[in-house]
Parts: sequence; structure tokens; C-alpha cells
Amino acid sequence: MAEILERSGYLVKVRVEVPADEVEARYQALLKDLARQVRVPGFRPGKAPLKVVEARLGREELLKDLKERLVEETYPEAVRELGLMPVAARVVEEELKEGEGFRYVAEVENYPEVRLPDWRSFSLEVPPPEVTEEMVEKALEELRHRYAELVPVDREAREGDHVFVRTEEGAEFPIDLAKALPHVREALLGKRAGEVVMVPVLNEKGEKVREVRTEILEVKTLELPELDEEFAKTLEAESLEDLRAKVRQSLEQQAQRAYEEARERAFLEKLAEGLEAEIPPSMVEAEERHLLEHLAEDLYHRGIGLEAYLKALEEKGELEKFKEELRQEALKRVRRSLAKEKLAEELKPEVTEEEWQAYLQAVARSYGLSPAELRREFGERGLARLRAAYLQDKAVREALAQL
Repeated sequence: MAEILERSGYLVKVRVEVPADEVEARYQALLKDLARQVRVPGFRPGKAPLKVVEARLGREELLKDLKERLVEETYPEAVRELGLMPVAARVVEEELKEGEGFRYVAEVENYPEVRLPDWRSFSLEVPPPEVTEEMVEKALEELRHRYAELVPVDREAREGDHVFVRTEEGAEFPIDLAKALPHVREALLGKRAGEVVMVPVLNEKGEKVREVRTEILEVKTLELPELDEEFAKTLEAESLEDLRAKVRQSLEQQAQRAYEEARERAFLEKLAEGLEAEIPPSMVEAEERHLLEHLAEDLYHRGIGLEAYLKALEEKGELEKFKEELRQEALKRVRRSLAKEKLAEELKPEVTEEEWQAYLQAVARSYGLSPAELRREFGERGLARLRAAYLQDKAVREALAQL
């Protein structure tokens, strides 16, 4: 039997009672289970009488184990019976007496009740997409640079040139003066092929520790193609005007995508800020752990351990600031997740089988898998979560269409 004793926001106190006959039956089952595992001198494995096993293990320890098992077995059914959706719980009281039933009280952090703000009245201050002639010209110039060729020049090295060098160790490589370190660029600017220069090597403090004898083999500059009909045709455009039109269309499509993404971010931010919900601390803590896992993975790829990173923050006196920012980010994410979930519940977006299969194929391609492999990798639960996320995203799009 289960009943709710108290309810305050997300916090619910639940009492569960297990009848005496069921407690006794579970106790005997526990003894039989342990009798098969425990070796008792003088008896073959699994053949010792239950009373002997009980005496050997100690009744107090057995009852402690029994209480843990009874909670594990009865708690899930109790919260289902009471219509709760727990995100965390802990036993705060328990009582087990000889010949009586087992009673315990659990403090449950229940999934929060959420109320959305009046989102249909939202005004999203996102500027509409705009593509100017200046943006088109800049994109065309970038295309020219993308198709530029390095050609040798018989003159001194200038800003933006590429200088091909050979060091005293015999290593040969190009140096892009636009990206070179200032002291390297200064040593090479104004020099011609055939000249030998001494390029300084600096330590972490910027102090010169030695010089490297460097021979300049060749000076090359980027030669940009002319922005003309011929260049347009190399890019599969019929003419220069056609190329301009295609560039403009591409920019407009990019601007439209950026606009839609900005509107979605602005909408979700207002939705999350305005929702009413008492959020259980355990949900925020779980999201903090999730964020730390992502940070640890990112740091690992950079050859840094999470503990070392946190230690460095502590030494700089920035650890508490980091923790607070982490908590705030976790809280934002939880609120945004709750907002999307509630919106999907409210709008009830529908997805056809054809639409769902097309989406699964797109997701599979992004992972480099076939749809069948994706299903195996995700399993039923993973696919259910993926579908829920898809429906939530669709609900956001439908809501935005109503604004």
C-alpha cells in the first residue's frame, strides 16, 4: 500500500507499507538465495539448513539487506500507483519489526509541473535577413581568393606574400607572411630570393634565445583571377551576371537560415525565462554532470585532464565563478528542455511515417550509418528519445509560424 503524506511543489513525501506475510516470504526467499552462495563448513554448497545460514550471516545484516531489497522492489510500483514521475528519491524513515510489516517513507523529487507563458503574444526582436550589394561583392572577392594561384615574383617580399625558405638544418617549407609571427615576418619582409637572413627564435617570454640561418629560395604572391566571364564559367555559371545572381541567392539562403535560427533562439529564450516551474535540484545537478562530461571530452582532445583544468582554475581563484556559471548554464538548459517538452504537449505536432523515415535517414547519414545500423545503435529507448526531440523541434517551428 502506498500513500502521499505531503506535497510541496516538486517535493512529495510517500509512505509505503509491505504486509507482514509478504515480508516473511521475501525474507525466506533471501535466505534461500544466499544459502546457494554461502559456504558453510560441514555442508555441501547449497545444502546447509536455512537456520544455520541465518546464524552464520547474522539476522541483523540479513534484515538490513532485506529492507534494501524491499525498497528496490516496491518503490517503482508505489510511485506508478500514485501517479508520480520521480527524478530522485531518498528513504527518510523505515521500520521493520518482528511479525509486522515493513514501512518506509521516501522523499521524492517529482518531475515538475510546468506552465508556459502566453507565447502567442511574444514579440521577437530579430532583424529580418538582408543581403546587400556590398555583401555580394565581398563574397565574389572571397571566391577570387579561393581560386587564386601562387606565382613566383622577382622582387622583394611584401605583406601577403609566401616566402619559401631553407633552414641551416636543411628543412624546406613555405611561410605565409600574412600569418607569420611578427618577428619572423619582420626578418623576411623586403628580402629577395637568394638572400640569407638570420631569423630569431624567441622563448615564451618573448626573449631571443638564438637565431636560425635561413636561405630564401623563392618569393611567391597570390595572383587572383579576373572577375570576368571566363572566371564565371569556371564556376559553372553562364555569365558574370549569372554568377552574381547565384552568389546572391546563396547569401539569401544563408541569411534566411540564420534568421530562422535566431528567431528560434529568441523564442526559446523567452519561453524558458517565462515558464513557471519549481525545478528539482537533482535535474540541475544531472545537467551539470552532463556539461562536465562534454567539457572533459573536449579537454581530452586537447591533451588536458578535467582535474588539472579545475585545479588551474582554483589556483587562479576562478573555480567558484566557473561553478556558478556552470550551474546557471545547466539551469538554462533544463528550463529550455522543459519549455520545449511542454510546448510539444500543448501543440501535439504530428509526424507522418514518411516524414519520420526521412528524418531517420538524415540522422543516419550524419553518423555515417545506414538506417538499420542506426536503429541497432540507438535501440528502442534511443529512438523514442530521438522521436520526442524531433516532435519538440517541430512544435517550436509550428509555434514560430503562428507569431
